[in-house]
Amino acid sequence: MRLSFLDPLYAEPGPYASVYLDTSRDVDHPERAIAQRWHRLRESLSRQGADGALLDVLEGVVGSDTEVPGVHGQAVFAAHGTLVLDGELPRPPEHDTARYSTLPDAMPLVTQHVPEIPYLAVVVHYSGLPTAETHGWVTLEAETGTWPASTVTPGERLHRRVAVATWHRTCVRLGHRLDELARGAHADAVVVGGDVWACNVLVRRLPAALRGKVVRVGGRTPTDTGRALLEEQLGGVFRGHMAAHDCDLVDAFIARRALEGPTAEGLPATVAALQRGQVAALLLNRPPGASARLWAGSRPTQLALTEAELTSFGVRAPGEERADEALVRALVGTGAELVVVPEGELRLRDGVGALLRYADPAPPP
Repeated sequence: MRLSFLDPLYAEPGPYASVYLDTSRDVDHPERAIAQRWHRLRESLSRQGADGALLDVLEGVVGSDTEVPGVHGQAVFAAHGTLVLDGELPRPPEHDTARYSTLPDAMPLVTQHVPEIPYLAVVVHYSGLPTAETHGWVTLEAETGTWPASTVTPGERLHRRVAVATWHRTCVRLGHRLDELARGAHADAVVVGGDVWACNVLVRRLPAALRGKVVRVGGRTPTDTGRALLEEQLGGVFRGHMAAHDCDLVDAFIARRALEGPTAEGLPATVAALQRGQVAALLLNRPPGASARLWAGSRPTQLALTEAELTSFGVRAPGEERADEALVRALVGTGAELVVVPEGELRLRDGVGALLRYADPAPPP
């Protein structure tokens, strides 16, 4: 999983206000409910030391996602009176939280993007007889996205309305257009739902490589919800799976580790590799808990297990920070990726490991 969407978050120095709250609109009087939640969070931030200007910036953004219907949440970050990041959450947070701290509390936002599986969703609607020798129209809508984040931030859609009499031959041209969309999105899967006959005609005429990625789904296929196409079905298709790109990184880690190649495993070795900007991808069995701590300086690579280690590197006045916050900043600052891999797939020492960009030089004989 690439973390470039967090780049704006670290363009400003801290301290940061990090806010996570439920902004769902599937309840009575949602604006009132959101305002009450925000009032509690605002008071908490004020007690933690956030000033009025910063709080006013946050208040101007909280609950502004009025165009997103249904169940969802919002993550908002600000520093020095400036909004630095505003993101939608496909699921409301378990608890509304507000934190004012040296580093942004970014891990909950990151984990809501996991496993970030790229896909192409296609819905085909037709209500006539299952034959081309009739009058009527077939409608097709297609949309790329990355699950689960795109359920509340759907992308641009392709719309086509085709006379049923020309559906068979038009599907060949449509297949090439869908192939272009899937390639552009690096889609792992093509999820197809809608009328069985019209879908069968389309799938049989897709290019072979794209046809091999098709997953057929049933159930309701509304296209006017304001959320992702086939939202109800996407979870059933992708839940419990990893993105193909992340699977490749895990396979590379396992192969290199077997050959004693450029990998690190365990917290001490992984932190040492992050200090050198050596990590290409960080592998986690699970995000560190709120009680786990690392020492950090002002730069992304200034992190260590102990204060003494950082001061020995010449870092002045390091601070003890939450490990998840220090790790995310180091990954973003060094352009490294993050892979959350279940223990059942790969058990890592201390729950953490890294695929390295290069191996350390061999010691002299």
